[in-house]
This record gives sequence, structure tokens and C-alpha cells, in this order.
Amino acid sequence: MPEGTAPAAERADSAVPATAVVAPPGAPEPAGAPGGSAAPGPSATRSEVAFHGERSGRAPLTWGQRAIWHAIRRTAPNDHYFNIGRVLPLADRGRPATVPEALSALARLMERHESLRTRLLLFPQDGEPAQILTDAGTLSVTITRAAGLPEAAAGAEALLGRLSATRFDYPAEWPVRVALVTVGDRVTHVVLVLCHLAADGHAAEILVRDLRLLVRRGSAGRPPATTPLDLARDQHAAAGRRRGAAALAHWEAGYRAAPPTMFPDPRAEPRSPRFWTGRLVSPALARAVGTVAAAHRVSGSTVLLTASAALVAAGEGHRTAAVMPIVGNRATGALRDLVSTLSQDGLFVLDLADAAAPREPSGLGDAVDSTGTAGFPEPSGLAEPSGRAEAAGGPGPVSGGPEPTFTDLLPAAYRAALRAYRAAVYDPVEWDALGERLSAEYGTDVHPYCCFNDMRLVERVLPAGPPVTPQELAEARRRTVFGFPATQDRVACRYCLHVTEEGDALAVSLTADTAYLPPEAIRAHLYALEELVVASAAGAPPPLTGLRTLLETAGGDRP
Repeated sequence: MPEGTAPAAERADSAVPATAVVAPPGAPEPAGAPGGSAAPGPSATRSEVAFHGERSGRAPLTWGQRAIWHAIRRTAPNDHYFNIGRVLPLADRGRPATVPEALSALARLMERHESLRTRLLLFPQDGEPAQILTDAGTLSVTITRAAGLPEAAAGAEALLGRLSATRFDYPAEWPVRVALVTVGDRVTHVVLVLCHLAADGHAAEILVRDLRLLVRRGSAGRPPATTPLDLARDQHAAAGRRRGAAALAHWEAGYRAAPPTMFPDPRAEPRSPRFWTGRLVSPALARAVGTVAAAHRVSGSTVLLTASAALVAAGEGHRTAAVMPIVGNRATGALRDLVSTLSQDGLFVLDLADAAAPREPSGLGDAVDSTGTAGFPEPSGLAEPSGRAEAAGGPGPVSGGPEPTFTDLLPAAYRAALRAYRAAVYDPVEWDALGERLSAEYGTDVHPYCCFNDMRLVERVLPAGPPVTPQELAEARRRTVFGFPATQDRVACRYCLHVTEEGDALAVSLTADTAYLPPEAIRAHLYALEELVVASAAGAPPPLTGLRTLLETAGGDRP
């Protein structure tokens, strides 16, 4: 047993009654339960579910936990922004689950994944916090009743919003909030809201999968190969620190090659609230991304990352773009099923002068992508996904050659993305120190303030058949929808692009600081992203010299 870890059997306080206690409506919240927003309503009850894990212990935060903790502190008191919510439907297929069966499955979920039993340990004098694992305890579960399945689905979504709307009490509260929705004596939906210190988006999907298996089959298979405590000890050991130092060497080189920040000068008086989110939902973009990715032997994520980087650089007058993609860091088998927050920022640096003159694709796709590649050697014999290996020498035409277009950036972007993914595991404390050192050296803040988060766990394979035609893309664009669904008072960035799926469409959200990107600029960036990729898929990739004009004209009179 590692130092600092105690098996449950050795702890005098490990004996917790296994019975569930149902509280009457309106009863006070027990310790460790969510705050007022999670209190049961007039038609709800609450059950206390006992769990008994195998061990307790204490360790430093993993680097992924440190990264999100630093982001939480920068965003507080609006850090509920980082809460992760999921709804698990249980009435869609399979045998209906009873409330006792669902509660038993939740107990086993808590026992299976140590991160759900881990809370933050804060120290006086604002020192670096640690994580503390508890072997046994009780989880408060809200149970609400619905008249039928439509009402249950609506109630689950309402509960998801309510449980997500308040920040976690990180030292005192379990990092998961749970509610059940029932119709009669059957559970139709389980609502999970997770603290980002305990899980990232990939981990949330693991929990949903495991909970479904525990409800349906009574088992979720083998336990994860490692734990957050063990990972933290590995990262803070000498070998882990050497890996982290190598990653930060990439960051320093990238910082020195790029502008200090991508958005140096405010453009307008900030709105109130200051941060606006624009959202574009586009079936055409989904088809176009797949077409461009297949044609150039890269992933769709690389296409979208390159498009956003090129537009930001063009819009701000930079030759070089610096974007921070969120990297999943799950390339190794031991980490793929780990419920923890492993995601960290990578640094993607792309010089628009590296656009290569076009040629036939080489046939090699992305060896790895934003699921995480840090710490692994580059595959031997790595070739270009498309285009020429040497740089074209500038964003204008190669001497005697055609003017470089957006798709000519993809070979260099492929290499830059791999470098970013491999250098995305590091100690955020050392990362902060690097930024402070370079900021002092440059006499200005050194930080891109520009991030990209492809939140899709997998990319859809382009369906077999003839390639999409320009006419089909134009028809699909008529279904594009745009709006401003949200505003916030504080976000620790100036440009945050998020990619998800919605049916057969891609949903791309841009949250931006309105002092640097007013609402009309947010809208223009999203429509320009769609136009750039759709035009490329239609066989007419825009020239790099025209990207700034594209930002000025994209969207036009479209809604």
C-alpha cells in the first residue's frame, strides 16, 4: 500500500450503515449535499446512499486537477461554469429500473471510482491544495416524481439545470450531485452533475456508461487500471517532473515564436455582462469538415482548429497564430477509463507562412488527435498528411506558384497539432512561472487568451458514397441556425471556441470578451468559420490573403 493510503478495514470510522434513509420533503440538507439549488422540491424526496470503498488516502493534486483549480480560482464566483452535467435515460430500452436498484448502482459507482470520493484539502496561507480520498460515507440523492415519460424528460432537464447552477463546495461536498426521476415505481432518468476537479468530459461519459451497466447488469467490468492518487504521485516524482519540463520547453519555444497575445487591443466598450456566447448549428459544416478532413488525410478536429487559428490571426493582423487546444491526455491504456480530470491546455502555434503549395495527399491520417498524445515519441517514418514538406516561404504566392489557400495550411497544422498534443502534460505551477518569467522579459502579458475545445469523444466517419456536391452544401447551409444563448460576467479568456454535435449538425460556440470581440465580431467569426470550411469542401478554398475580408463579409444578411 503506498504511503499516505490506508485500507478501509484499518479505519475505525469505516463502518457506515448500509441502509438508505429517506428524508421528508423540505428537510434540511445534510453535510456534503449540494446547496440550496439542489434542495428537493415539493414533489421530491431525498435518499442517503451509503458506500464503502477500498481505501482512503491523501496526495497532491494531479496536474490536470491543478490546471482546473487555477481556472476555477480565476473564474470564481462564477465557477459553476465548469460544472459538467449528464442525463442517463433508463426508460428507452432494457428492463426498467426500480429506485432501490438505481440507488444500489450509485453506491457501487461511488465505490468503483475513487475520484467521486475525493475532495479538496485547502491549507492556510493560500498554499497549493491537496486531494483527500475517503473510503466510506453517504451520498444524498434527490428523487422526483413525474406523471409520464414526457414530463419525466422535461423534469430531468430542469433538474440538470438546477443542480448545475451553483458552484461546488470543494472541501466539503462530494464532487457529484445526483437526482432520480421516476414514473410510478420505475426510474426513467438519472441526472449527474460533476465537479470538474473530479472529472472531465471524457470521464463523464465513462461514468454514464458504467452507471448504465451497473443498473442493467449489476457489473461494469474490470476496475480502472490506475487512480487519481497514484497518478498524482507519479507526476510529482522525478520522472514525471522531467516529462513536465520537456513539455514546458515546447511552450517556451512556442511563446517566443508567436505574438505575446492574440487579442492585444480592446475594440469596444465591454457589454454587461462582459462575456457573450454565440452559437452556430450547421449541418453543412458537419459534412464539409468530414470532406476536407478525408481529402487531406487529417482529422476533422485539425480542420476546425486550423480554421479558427487562421481566422484569429488574420482578424488581428498576425502572421503567426497561437491557440490553446484542450487536450484529453488519454493516449495510454491505463488512463483511458480513469475518471479524473486529465485534460490540460496544449499550445498550437501556426505560422501562416508555412502554407505549402498543393499536391496529392500522401495517404497518412492523424496518428493521434486531441484525445491526448503527450509524453510519447513521434511515430517513426512520420509523413505529411498532404502538401509539400517544406514551407512555402510566406502567406503570399510561392514564386511562380499559386496563391496559398486555407487547405495549404493543413500539412503544417498537422505537425503543429501533434506537437501541441504531446506537450500537454505539465505542472501548472511551473507553467504559471514560465508565463510570469516571459511576461517580465517582454514587458507585457504573455498568454494567447485564445482556446479551442473539441468536446466530441469521437468523430463520425464520412459515409460511403459519392462526395458531397457544392449544391448539396449550399442547400444544407439554409438550415444553419445562429444565436446568442448565454452571457457571463467573468471568463478567464478572450476567445473560447467549443465544438459539439447536435443531430446531423456541428454546433460551434464562441464565448468571447466583448471588449475584444463585440457581439457582431463573434457572429462574424462563426459564419466565417462555416464559409471557410464549406468553400474548401466545395473545391474553392479561400486564399489566405482573403481571410480578413471574409471576416468582414461572412454572414451577410443571414439570420
